[in-house]
Amino acid sequence: MKTIVQTVNFPGVTPAELYETYLDSEKHAAAIGDDAKIERRVGGKFSTFGAGHLVGTILHLLPNRMIVQTWRSITRWKPEELDSILVLTFEKAARGARLNLSHSGVPERDFKLYNEGWRKRYWRPWKAHFAVTRKQRNR
Repeated sequence: MKTIVQTVNFPGVTPAELYETYLDSEKHAAAIGDDAKIERRVGGKFSTFGAGHLVGTILHLLPNRMIVQTWRSITRWKPEELDSILVLTFEKAARGARLNLSHSGVPERDFKLYNEGWRKRYWRPWKAHFAVTRKQRNR
């Protein structure tokens, strides 16, 4: 098992906006351009990318600062494999907010796929999403 560690800066965004975007089903779906269902409470379930492709349970919430959840791929991981643990933290940065990701317990065979997947399927679309919402706010 391996751990993915990433830090991403989002200019013009607050930590609270990042936190809300991740936990709100509608905002999450808009930001990734795909399905997202999230029960925003400890013990709540989530699924993203249609038909429960990625699923898990929220373990801990620290409003506007941290989200901890179990995480697994239904389509790629074997039933006997343990869930991975995802920790997202949100903090102020010089011109916006910083998101820190630690995703531990990723099967070694999938490390490269999900390491790039976070960037390609989350952070790039999120940056584009926030750029559009920033332009709409500034009109």
